[in-house]
Amino acid sequence: MQTNRITDLFSIKYPLIQAGMIWASGWKLASATSNAGGLGIIGAGSMYPEILREHIQKCKKATTKPFAVNVPMLYPDIEKIIEIIIEEDVEIVFTSAGNPKTWTKHLQDHNIKVVHVVSSVKFGQKAQDAGVDAVVAEGFEAGGHNGRDETTTLTLIPMITKAIDIPVIAAGGIANGNAMLATMILGADAVQVGTRFVASHEASSHLNFKKEVVKAKEGDTQLTLKELAPVRLLKNKFFNDIQTLYKQTPTKDELIALLGRARAKKGMFEGDLEEGELEIGQISGLISDILPASEIVDNMINEFEEAKKRACDLK
Repeated sequence: MQTNRITDLFSIKYPLIQAGMIWASGWKLASATSNAGGLGIIGAGSMYPEILREHIQKCKKATTKPFAVNVPMLYPDIEKIIEIIIEEDVEIVFTSAGNPKTWTKHLQDHNIKVVHVVSSVKFGQKAQDAGVDAVVAEGFEAGGHNGRDETTTLTLIPMITKAIDIPVIAAGGIANGNAMLATMILGADAVQVGTRFVASHEASSHLNFKKEVVKAKEGDTQLTLKELAPVRLLKNKFFNDIQTLYKQTPTKDELIALLGRARAKKGMFEGDLEEGELEIGQISGLISDILPASEIVDNMINEFEEAKKRACDLK
């Protein structure tokens, strides 16, 4: 595989990035992905500051390859998180859920490359104006928190690559080499993959949750809770409770009360499949097994190369 703007920017072998997902992306998954030639990411969103420090230190011991940390900018103790990232000499940070201007220059002043996650052309342009090194353009097929415009990945990628000049990483609905090639043909420099890596041995998410991802079929996920922050969930008792409440035209406070605290931890980390929040992407319907992260990377790259050959044969 030839190098490109993203492989050069991050000094990685493949333009394949493992998403920094809450309750799934610890040091084991990040280091395994990086060792396989991709870019592993530690998801700081579900970690207390000192837990993040521990994961960074363990990741350094498990790999000599580059890895990153994902930082949701709505994190309540973000100043401490940023301080730890700088102290631990993390070289790459992916920011999300906030204004990229807030921390980009500060991080770059400490020789840290910054990538921001966006869900629209408008936010992609704002991220470029903020000086980020690259963006993740995420379609609404993706799991977890999502954009309000519901723009699909195959629509978003060509629109955003036309509008900005910095490297673009495609995300949302990508779990195999065919989708990887499709988004790169549309202009992306790389892909970010979340759901496929949830169903990996190294993911820190609960085995119950991993098995539900494998069981999922088309239509088993849905975007909901737009009044709070749009999130794509597997349908379970908690999801059905949300739909029942919507029939009563709930206030925002009533939705917040139903959501409660630590609902995502309960579902994805503790394995409560009834009352937990199970965030996952639409592409879960295409996943049928739980594999080592290295095998996921190898499979995607092999499929990508085979898909390129087939594309060359098209007439």
